Amino acid sequence: MTDDRQRWNEKYSTDDEFELPEEPIPALARWIDTLPEGRGLDVATGTGRNARYLASHGYDVDAVDVSDEALDRAAAAAEREGVEGVTWIRSDIDDFAFERSTYDVITVSFFAALDHLPDLKEALSPGGVLIYEHHLRSTDPIDLGPSTDRHRYRSNDLLRACLDLTILDYRERMRTDDEGRTLAVATLIGRNSTGGRQSYPPELDGSGGA
Repeated sequence: MTDDRQRWNEKYSTDDEFELPEEPIPALARWIDTLPEGRGLDVATGTGRNARYLASHGYDVDAVDVSDEALDRAAAAAEREGVEGVTWIRSDIDDFAFERSTYDVITVSFFAALDHLPDLKEALSPGGVLIYEHHLRSTDPIDLGPSTDRHRYRSNDLLRACLDLTILDYRERMRTDDEGRTLAVATLIGRNSTGGRQSYPPELDGSGGA
């Protein structure tokens, strides 16, 4: 068993304070009606919130995580919800074989994967969309996220790493969860397309926050 696999299995099985959100990335829920249909990939799926949401909207989803415990929870949640269409894949992202031009939507939430972005972008189908949310370093008081800045992004790190995509939306801000806890996040919506003349989705209601 790899160190990461063991560490995350222990965290999911023994850390009573470690809880992941049940709802998908807010930006995913807001943009779902504008996204291309087809296949989805959820990277570091955890308990599968994004994967289950995509599958419930008709996507065939590959959901990847290093932790057996997380995938067991995710699969159980999908069964309870009557959600089908997700293939749960136990793999370290370093070992995952990304297929070129395969996925119409790729989601990443709170997983530091800048080194893997070239693979993720190549795995997007033409016109495919990447939705990526991650913790930011901040001078403001925050309640959630990594305890040190090591696994947080600096301002514009995520944006700069995705400038070869068409950036449909990017924002950095403080957000409060349902329990009133604060976090600093960057959220990016990027499309695998190029050119000075393109079609763009309309501005979405409530687009002032992601």
